[in-house]
Amino acid sequence: MVRPGGDTPYMNITRRFLLAAGLAFAAAGCGRRDAGNTLTIKGSDTMVILGQRWAEAYMKAHPGLVIQVTGGGSGTGIAALINGGTDVCQASRPMKPEEFAQVKERRGAEAKEIPVALDGIALYVHESSALRSLTLDQVKGIFQARITDWKALGAGAGAIVPYGRENSSGTYAYFKEHVLKNEDFAASIQSLPGTAAVVNAVAKDPRAIGYGGIAYAKGVRAVKISAGKGRPALEPTKELVTSGKYPISRKLYFYVAGEPQGAAADFIAWVRSAEGQQVCAEVGYFPLPPAAARKAARSKG
Repeated sequence: MVRPGGDTPYMNITRRFLLAAGLAFAAAGCGRRDAGNTLTIKGSDTMVILGQRWAEAYMKAHPGLVIQVTGGGSGTGIAALINGGTDVCQASRPMKPEEFAQVKERRGAEAKEIPVALDGIALYVHESSALRSLTLDQVKGIFQARITDWKALGAGAGAIVPYGRENSSGTYAYFKEHVLKNEDFAASIQSLPGTAAVVNAVAKDPRAIGYGGIAYAKGVRAVKISAGKGRPALEPTKELVTSGKYPISRKLYFYVAGEPQGAAADFIAWVRSAEGQQVCAEVGYFPLPPAAARKAARSKG
């Protein structure tokens, strides 16, 4: 149960997870974990709230299991998977071929890529902003500092203040690849450690713009995005993200080393079930299409 009061539900959930993890640590002694009743999940900050909600719901039905969920960024989670520091990695971008190779080299097993949810990357602006839509070229111009004043976008006048993610973030990597076309961000972009921090900054500054998962768009407004001049400007809705019509739609992933076993296999199967996918909608992300949820995980060498 989440205690009413001044704290947010996610703060209370986080405390619960830290307490559970501490108890598991003490019971195991000397830092060793009992693999039969403890499951670690690490990685994407975009996915951390979703992972916590999945874990909370699953632990209620499996009281003997402790699931520890932490963020740090997709890159951090992938590094932990390579080094054996987590059972499951959460990532908001696909792993790279060299990362698959490192998992095989270090862990002696193929990395398994398991889609678990869908997301639309939103461009956040202040609720008072006059901006209603952007093309991907305009977004690229903003984050490469070629468009620096709102008047160039027909949204009043004043300096644009762009916020982004740190380079360990899967959202940073996805945005760089799919929006900036693998070109560099401007040095002037203010990088923040987590999507929640980006949203908080944008919510406080009418000049600001930032990007991140649609589930975090609370207290800000997500502008419509067009794939190009003359193309329709679209919102990151369930229908448009699921169909792939929204220009910056993506999958969210679990990665494991080798075939999932024991508690990890059971938990992953539940996450991809109808019950687990319903949690996506409750958090603000989008469930996988039924056909995709039924597909087996795939591996890469």
